[in-house]
Amino acid sequence: MIRIEKLSKVFHPGTVNENVALRGVNLTVKEGDFITIVGSNGAGKTTLFNAISGNQPPTDGRIFVNDVDVTRDPEYKRARYIGRIFQDPLLGTASNMALEDNMMICHRKGFKGLRISLNGRMRRYFREQLVQLEMGLEDRMKDNVGLLSGGQRQALTLLMMVLSEPALILLDEHTAALDPKNASLVLKLTQDFISRFGLTAMMITHNMKDAIEYGNRLLMMDKGEIILDVEGEQKRNLTVEKLVEKFHQIRHRTLESDEVMLSDT
Repeated sequence: MIRIEKLSKVFHPGTVNENVALRGVNLTVKEGDFITIVGSNGAGKTTLFNAISGNQPPTDGRIFVNDVDVTRDPEYKRARYIGRIFQDPLLGTASNMALEDNMMICHRKGFKGLRISLNGRMRRYFREQLVQLEMGLEDRMKDNVGLLSGGQRQALTLLMMVLSEPALILLDEHTAALDPKNASLVLKLTQDFISRFGLTAMMITHNMKDAIEYGNRLLMMDKGEIILDVEGEQKRNLTVEKLVEKFHQIRHRTLESDEVMLSDT
């Protein structure tokens, strides 16, 4: 579904502030994958999402979606088939608009070229969808979204994104700003929606336990590279302790390799 070839991103090239955020990343995302991504701050996780979504063009490399080169396509074009949720719950909804109006705007994405209105039928449909969040939002459809809690807004954002039927969803630490109870609820909804609608998803998280528990595939990034890619039985057998151990082993081998290269020069 998505193929990334030798993707690199360098910020402030040729200056004292040069920062290599991605280093020749190769990755194939299969349809139906639910990939969790872990790595320390500065590992390149969000930069990878920015490149996939079109938010930031790569310095080098190519991105293919269904074998079509989209490397230079702007973000607004990719937004037609890529949904993204950020860490900040305020970013996915319009605070000064009613909940039902937020849902209507998102719903229109699936009806290009057609004029549809917020009528009784649409309200009943939205109400049915909101019930599954188990937050009572089906009784608050005329409330401004700004009155909702962070957990409610993030759950609403997730629901709206799923209803817009994206080909790929990017979850950029979408539970990090929530309290543990709401974070657990939103993660459960995430898993349920991905499974029920057969979505393809990539999720960045700093919580190694969540990275192991959710999804069918796990990536670990470090210094702009994917240093670990596991799935299937190998992923199911992982524990937090084993994952940390693998990280240190790979880091150690990389340092030894760098030392050899330096000694050769």
